[in-house]
Amino acid sequence: MFRFLLSRQWVILTLVAVALVPTMIELGFWQLHRHEHRVALNQVIADSLAAKPVPAQELTSPGAEVEGEDRYRRVTATGRFDTAREVVVRRRTNADDKVGFHVLTPFVLDDGTVLLVNRGWIPADGAQTEFPRIPAPPKGEITVTGRLMPDETSADSGIKDVKGLPDRQVMLISSEQAERRLGAPVLGGYIDLTAPEPRTGSPEPIPAPDHDDIGPHLAYAIQWWLFCAGVPVGWVVLVRRELRDREEAATGEGVAAEPASV
Repeated sequence: MFRFLLSRQWVILTLVAVALVPTMIELGFWQLHRHEHRVALNQVIADSLAAKPVPAQELTSPGAEVEGEDRYRRVTATGRFDTAREVVVRRRTNADDKVGFHVLTPFVLDDGTVLLVNRGWIPADGAQTEFPRIPAPPKGEITVTGRLMPDETSADSGIKDVKGLPDRQVMLISSEQAERRLGAPVLGGYIDLTAPEPRTGSPEPIPAPDHDDIGPHLAYAIQWWLFCAGVPVGWVVLVRRELRDREEAATGEGVAAEPASV
């Protein structure tokens, strides 16, 4: 009755079904792990944003990398903005997906160490090769507060670091590059400025990261496992349909073979 399962067509179909089951199980667990990673990251962000601000030099130093658990930590620093050596970061978007620049201003501490401060977003109203007009930050010695961020790299951001850019324009925020450009020790990473609050016409502040959205990964995991359960069910349905078609064909042949009554 089931000899048809040994045919080439059914052997291939069965092997494909057998291969799909573990593949879909693995894809489901992959999405589950992504969900768990997202939940853990959201918790890290929430804890960092809720933590009390600490001096930036407690969490980073020249040449250091910002640790994962310190990302988004609020830090403070006291010093002066050096607008003469300010640069802009190209191809950055704001909350409305408009393309512009991020304003990256060196903040010189009392000991001469520099902290890179991303003061926010400005529109690219003029030619891309021209240095844009940027509202000035507060003058004199002030204390700033911001969210600590790691240096950007092409691998992490997906942004290619282009050479030969117009003067005072960069593609990535890198303390190592800034140290070579400024000729002074630069703290690893940078901060997204949160205080003092910008005046009217100043760069748009960088919004805090969204740490409420857990993404669709858990739903995708369940979806893959449902697909996995559907494979053997579908295989059984096809086998039963094939049996029924063969039985109907055999019954038809038997009827056709009976002699007509006289």
